[in-house]
Amino acid sequence: MTDNTVAGHEEQPGRALAGLLRNWWESSARDGREKPTQQSLAKRLGIDQTTLSRYLNPAHASNAPSRIVEQLHTALRAPADDLDRALALARAAAAGKRPAAAPAGPSADRDPAARWRGRSTVTYPALAVASLLLLVLGGFVWWLVPATTGQSDAKGTAGVSDRPSEGTDWPLARKGNVLWKARTVQLLLLANGFEVKVDADYGPATAQAVKKFQAAHGLTPDGKVGKDTWPLLVITVDSRTTEPDAITAVQYLLHHAGVPTDSTGTYTPSTMRSLKEFQESRNLPVTGVGDEATWRALLNAQGPDQHK
Repeated sequence: MTDNTVAGHEEQPGRALAGLLRNWWESSARDGREKPTQQSLAKRLGIDQTTLSRYLNPAHASNAPSRIVEQLHTALRAPADDLDRALALARAAAAGKRPAAAPAGPSADRDPAARWRGRSTVTYPALAVASLLLLVLGGFVWWLVPATTGQSDAKGTAGVSDRPSEGTDWPLARKGNVLWKARTVQLLLLANGFEVKVDADYGPATAQAVKKFQAAHGLTPDGKVGKDTWPLLVITVDSRTTEPDAITAVQYLLHHAGVPTDSTGTYTPSTMRSLKEFQESRNLPVTGVGDEATWRALLNAQGPDQHK
């Protein structure tokens, strides 16, 4: 029996990981050093104390990400041999959070016909009648569609929406916004060379800076950042990025999207891991590059609008 088993059953990776991290913390008081408080440790990791408490609580199994595991291993001077095991548990816990592709009953694969026996009281004659009705209805629809296609085409949008699915549009940022929308716009304006104060308040000065940016890029200068302005305002963030304000904006959005990230203004290996973690959670290509699709997903992962 390994230390990952309880009563003969494999322990959940998240619980095993939390137990290991808890042991690191409890055992950190040695060689004349005091055990750090959770408050001071959370501050060092760049996360809040409540989140850290969950990571250290085997009863909660909050699945600490690999980046936090590595930082805890260093901060608590945990045994070197523990790191590989902890990272393996973190990956296993993260994989376990993904929904199963096709849940099925225990006998579904062995006997497909069994799924119908005892489940429905519909008789075969009733099914035959229903099938005939469906065929008749299908023929009517086939006849009706050509007759109405011309009308739909004439209107251009009848019955069909070209609007992207929810959560894929660029959000609208404008005067009066505060907090994340205002701060992100201000940081990106600075990264593009337009002077503005980063105070998380989308006031007249920020709106004026946006107008200057829009005019410089051939857009209508309305002072609002929407679907036409965002793609020009965002900057690809990767290891070659030299604009610290753009990197800070990505780190800020990652942190507030639930991926704890240090705000350093430098694209570090930790930033790359956080980007990959976020991209994987949003079914984006896991590249670690803050491209346009990742920016849009980050903006849509923030909280509700805040206004003055």
